[in-house]
Amino acid sequence: MGRDQEIAYARERDIPLNLNRRSAYSVDENLWGRSVEAGDLEDPWLEPPEDAYAWTASASDAPAEPLYIEVAFVRGEPVAIDGRAMDGLALIEYLHTAAGDHGIGRIDHIENRLVGIKSREIYEAPAAMVLSAAHQALEAMVLTKDQSRFKERMSTEYADLVYNGLWFSAHRLDLDSYVRSTQQFVTGSVRMRLHRGTATVVGRRSNVSLYRHDLATYDEGDSFDHKSSEGFIRLYGLPTRTQARIQGKGIEGQAP
Repeated sequence: MGRDQEIAYARERDIPLNLNRRSAYSVDENLWGRSVEAGDLEDPWLEPPEDAYAWTASASDAPAEPLYIEVAFVRGEPVAIDGRAMDGLALIEYLHTAAGDHGIGRIDHIENRLVGIKSREIYEAPAAMVLSAAHQALEAMVLTKDQSRFKERMSTEYADLVYNGLWFSAHRLDLDSYVRSTQQFVTGSVRMRLHRGTATVVGRRSNVSLYRHDLATYDEGDSFDHKSSEGFIRLYGLPTRTQARIQGKGIEGQAP
């Protein structure tokens, strides 16, 4: 059945529907987010009508003053807001309201479905956007460069796997093991500014942070031995200098 036939079917059987008067949207909701499609949204040129949203205020209607919050993590899991311990359900519900009131969580997205069809989707995920930004900021402090780079690539693989309906697979369990390993030191707090559609990280701290002021500073107290740089530069540039010496005069497309 098409959308019109589905609506007629529901009305004939007194099945309650929450429909927009101009056009009906297809809405899915769970704890983590809300997705909206169909109706006017099928025109990708059209700005999403305000009535497509239910969990978030528009940025123009959000409070003029920002809201600052501090999210605490233990081993990668959010456990408290502003020092107040919360379980996962309460924490997500709190952030849905706090961030949603400040216009945070709206996503206008062209989605690639598993079968290859593109669809235009509107998402609302206030808590997810805040927690994702905070979590990434904390990871940047406690993971090495290689850990951070590989986890970012692996996260794409994980997202594709879940989106494609392969949650109950050995591959997902394998990826879970890697994620758990990366999170063992993701403990600390992140301060966020919520303001008119933006969730901005403005501070982060951790007792196991790999950031060291004495190594990063440009001021007095710098503990890095800059004499080490000379040898490093010579060694790091050796392959480039070797190639330039041997092949540098070659003509493009021909052997030197």
